Amino acid sequence: MINYHQPVYRPPAEGKSVIIQVTLGCSYNKCSFCSMYETKTFQTRSLEDIFKDIDSMSVYSDERRVFLADGDALACDTSFLVKILDYLKKSFPKLQRVASYASPYNLLQKTQEELNLLREHGLSFVYYGVESGNHELLKYVNKPMNPDRMVEGLNKATRANMKISATLILGLGGKKLSKQHIEDSAKLINKCEHINYLATLQLGLTSTKEDDFFKWFEKKNSEFIFCDDKDMLEEQKLLISSLNPKKPIIFRSNHASNALPLKGTLPKNKEELLETLDLAIDNDSMLRPKYLRGF
Repeated sequence: MINYHQPVYRPPAEGKSVIIQVTLGCSYNKCSFCSMYETKTFQTRSLEDIFKDIDSMSVYSDERRVFLADGDALACDTSFLVKILDYLKKSFPKLQRVASYASPYNLLQKTQEELNLLREHGLSFVYYGVESGNHELLKYVNKPMNPDRMVEGLNKATRANMKISATLILGLGGKKLSKQHIEDSAKLINKCEHINYLATLQLGLTSTKEDDFFKWFEKKNSEFIFCDDKDMLEEQKLLISSLNPKKPIIFRSNHASNALPLKGTLPKNKEELLETLDLAIDNDSMLRPKYLRGF
């Protein structure tokens, strides 16, 4: 078995996947809302150590899914990742999917040819934190990525035939920037050639990140006022009503942070989702109790 470098995070959908730590931490690790890797200094693990971990898990030779952790495997050189992907294929004969987180920065840093090559060698699924499509808000939370550049990177992954699961954070702009946050987020998703999965989660700050989060808003001379559950349901409603994707998107808000779990396909189930949201806005008994929420 693997002696993991803790903490280890993976998307909910990777709960049954073999987890292989290619990197430790996140190469950016400055987003004011994220505490996932605050205890780690980013580093790429040696190929020898990665292969040892794969060997230790290869006794489960029937495994079909692998997730490359930590937060930033795509920050590694493409040739390095190809060696890992080939070793995984050899070690797990029934392997069907290899997934990884993908940041806006490393998708843009990879050329289209590099992404094509990674896909050819088995990297077929990426998880991407959009967070917001509003450029100013992204600066407020110290993730200063231009939304048009995010679309560019996401489209590169699509053209490489990789599936994409993107996430947005409800409440990220607080009450003051709520409308701009959601409207621009919907615009970003609508511009993409194909987002396969879209998920929302609700903003939650650990005690270690609150000061940093508020400090970045203060730097922009803006006061942050938390959205309550009703505000975030209204955000969810505005988001779903504004989404008109070029191709169908499987939509989920089943992350443990969400007040109201939702699932459907857009645009097919748009009206049903909006009707459910209207009911929940008027009846908070439909909401998940706060003691059952978490990250």
